[in-house]
Amino acid sequence: MAGVGPMTQDWEPVVIRKKTPNAAAKRDEKTVNAARRSGAEIESVRKHNAGTNKAASSGTSLNTKRLDDDTENLAHERVPTELKKAIMHARGEKKLTQSQLAQLINEKPQVIQEYESGKAIPNQQILIKLERALGAKLRGKK
Repeated sequence: MAGVGPMTQDWEPVVIRKKTPNAAAKRDEKTVNAARRSGAEIESVRKHNAGTNKAASSGTSLNTKRLDDDTENLAHERVPTELKKAIMHARGEKKLTQSQLAQLINEKPQVIQEYESGKAIPNQQILIKLERALGAKLRGKK
């Protein structure tokens, strides 16, 4: 309703203040000293392990000791010598090269090389494919 009644202007001063100090600002040295001078109560609490890294390193020594005491062999199982020789012998009887055998079982030639050199980790599915392609028993008792 513009234009109705007398218009007045507000001449009250507007005061803009800084926001109240947060917890970190209340703990700074200047504020604490001012509170001491004024006689206010000051509570000081020392935090456990403050300024140290003991919490992070305390569990480490237990883990390190456990690792040092551990004598378990963590190596992967490799292809046994009997299996290597059986694959080479059966492949030789069929007169196949490593790459031809790999092609028959739909694997890379590198897989056959690793099995025959003993570097491969035995995989039952590959051994089944090799048995079918070579017509020889490679797994279990002969």
